Amino acid sequence: MSFAALGLKASLVRIAADRGFETPTPIQEAAIPAILQGHDVLGLAQTGSGKTAAFALPVLHHLLNERQGPSRRLRVLVLVPTRELAMQVGEVMRDLAHDLPGGIKTVVAFGGVSINPQMMSLRGGADIVVATPGRLLDLIDHNALSLTSVGALVLDEADRLLDMGFADELSQILEMLPAQRQNLFFSATFPEDVQELAHTLLQDPVLIEVPDAPEHAPDITQRAIEVDADKRAQLLKTLIKQDQWSRVLVFAATKYGTELVAHKLHRAGIHSAAFHGDLSQGARKQVLDAFKAGELQVVVATDVAARGIHIADLPVVVNFDLPRAPADYIHRIGRTGRAGASGLAVSFVTPQAESHFRLIENRQGQRVPREQIPGFEPTDTAPVDEQGEPTGPKGLDPNGGIKGKRKSKKDKLREAAARDAAHDAANRGGRP
Repeated sequence: MSFAALGLKASLVRIAADRGFETPTPIQEAAIPAILQGHDVLGLAQTGSGKTAAFALPVLHHLLNERQGPSRRLRVLVLVPTRELAMQVGEVMRDLAHDLPGGIKTVVAFGGVSINPQMMSLRGGADIVVATPGRLLDLIDHNALSLTSVGALVLDEADRLLDMGFADELSQILEMLPAQRQNLFFSATFPEDVQELAHTLLQDPVLIEVPDAPEHAPDITQRAIEVDADKRAQLLKTLIKQDQWSRVLVFAATKYGTELVAHKLHRAGIHSAAFHGDLSQGARKQVLDAFKAGELQVVVATDVAARGIHIADLPVVVNFDLPRAPADYIHRIGRTGRAGASGLAVSFVTPQAESHFRLIENRQGQRVPREQIPGFEPTDTAPVDEQGEPTGPKGLDPNGGIKGKRKSKKDKLREAAARDAAHDAANRGGRP
């Protein structure tokens, strides 16, 4: 199957070829004809499946057919959960539309930065707006745009939109949209709340489901390494150097955790940086640009980075802390093994987190063999039930701590400094 056979305009087929889109991915092959025919679409596709182009190409096709005169009316609204995904989708839209006749205009809007430049960008109108829900409502409150002419609504990463608490904002936005419109709904997972939203939003949709097709699954090798919680940082340093990982994305549970792990790696001579929601947009962009350019070997991130960030040729992802939600495991490891490349996903499994990792395995329908690294064998033990299965006390944090009984930041810093000092002294043969 070729892009030309899907019914796209010749100009879009040519642009797709120029951008290196040789043959459609499964989600593109199924979604593009359905969208061109005007159907609502429910696409269940894993991260890295090519779904951005799956909706971008046909909506641009429709815009070319609908454009009349120089005036711009907002015709396509794309809602995304994070600023990183907004920038990525906006970049794809602009790139694909760059050489099209008529000068299709895309505006990207997200919070965390000044609203004024985004309002300026909307002067004179826009054909496409890619936005996070909160910032979109801010722009509407400032009379910077109206949704009355929207002909196509795209919800990208719909499950993440709900996970991040955007349900109320989505309800407000849906009430402002025209009743007659095309709805394109894409999600990597399909939990109950997403099913309810899809049922409310979509009219007789075409269902496209490709995440479980083994022939299209990404080539990701998964490793689960058993290790005590306090040995994870040293194990990470050892693996990075021993296995010569050129570029690594590490996931930690908290903003503080990203800073601490990045600091320890930096002290070991590994160029690293933290990436989390408290960083300014400029700082986040600087970290990502340095990572993409190879100036940083490791980025340690919270789950804000699990979606919407595409790092070409990212060979390794490490779960320093396991994700709280089993579904997020799929999104994390999906950062590697993209675009046909192979990847490695390593998870550190503490004895206390063993039962939680089994939930993750059940969710993905795949057992990951446990392994131990010499010198890092776990000595802690986890509680077990009557059948000998690992379990945890009520309130157990899947990342290894007891909720409500966590140490203060100062205590953690003191302990970390003491451990580092002891380790450094040991490496010097005990000399101060």
